[in-house]
Amino acid sequence: MVITEISAEEVMKSSREALGLPSVSGGAIDDTLLGASLRRAAGILCPCSPSTLVAAVLESLQYLFEGSDDDMEERIAATAETLIIGGDLLELNQVTTDDPDVKGTWVFSAPPGFIVRPGGNIFLVGIAPDEMTPLPASLNTRVTYEGFARVLTPQPTENLPSILRDLGLVEISKSAWLKAPKLESATELHDSMLRCLEEQSPSGSVADISILDPTRAVDYYTGRWRTPSNESGNYIARRPQAYGAHLWGFAKLVDGIVVKFLDFPLPRTRWRGCDVAWHLQMAIDQHRGTPQSYLRRSVSTGACLDFFSPLPLWAQRRLAVLGRPAPREKCLISYWIPERELASEETFLREHLWLVNREKPE
Repeated sequence: MVITEISAEEVMKSSREALGLPSVSGGAIDDTLLGASLRRAAGILCPCSPSTLVAAVLESLQYLFEGSDDDMEERIAATAETLIIGGDLLELNQVTTDDPDVKGTWVFSAPPGFIVRPGGNIFLVGIAPDEMTPLPASLNTRVTYEGFARVLTPQPTENLPSILRDLGLVEISKSAWLKAPKLESATELHDSMLRCLEEQSPSGSVADISILDPTRAVDYYTGRWRTPSNESGNYIARRPQAYGAHLWGFAKLVDGIVVKFLDFPLPRTRWRGCDVAWHLQMAIDQHRGTPQSYLRRSVSTGACLDFFSPLPLWAQRRLAVLGRPAPREKCLISYWIPERELASEETFLREHLWLVNREKPE
């Protein structure tokens, strides 16, 4: 038996072919490959924790990338978050299960489905557990990738939604996919959460808490987090748990000590704890007179909207369906929005998230 040595570039080329992805030069590990690898791992391993998926993909890429394992692990974890945003992975509050062994931090593979974009293109979601893709080869070769997103463009006279339904994919209405919390002012949301916080019983000691400082610059998200010292007031907060991601909430502090803690998400809500927290922080910033902002950059056929703090899942899903993820330029998140959708989306950002455009296009 002859053993042939192959290069990392050849391994990456073979992997992309196996996952049904277009080839790229140099064997680069791009967001498209990470997304497809995570979908494949999820089809095999879910339900499981996000960290299990991240570890599986990281192990599969060993010796195939330059740089540290920590940097690649961070990239894979960030991609897993985009798959939750994009509807490929579901969290426990989005599924129905009677398995007593399921953990609250686990994620599940979403069934294959699609959303029809306003322009007629198809936004694909979900995972086929036993196959690389739920699509036949004739359709899979037509899939284009926008970062983590997968898109199909109908051909002239082709009824693509009907074809996908016949293949067993579930059509998700735009109204369901783009559903957002009820429209209310920043003051209304701020005051309602304060009332909920005041109704809480004394929390007792809360160890290792971090708070989001509203006095720090709104355009540097990571720099707003810090450990409490001797402040008093109400703050978005995170606290660690033994397994899984941090727990989110709204904390009342007196002289740096937590005296009340409102856990997010609230009961009977469909939104994640982090989404509730980010939305409330936007309301707090607006209420303080220092609203969060975005930057609009005019580009061909539309504009890129650059964001400097995380957006709730329901806002990112809207931007991903109406536009597409764009390369970041000194920001946390960026989406390209077509000209025809731009005015309505900026109105949405202003009314639902209280964001202001920091700079008008030239």
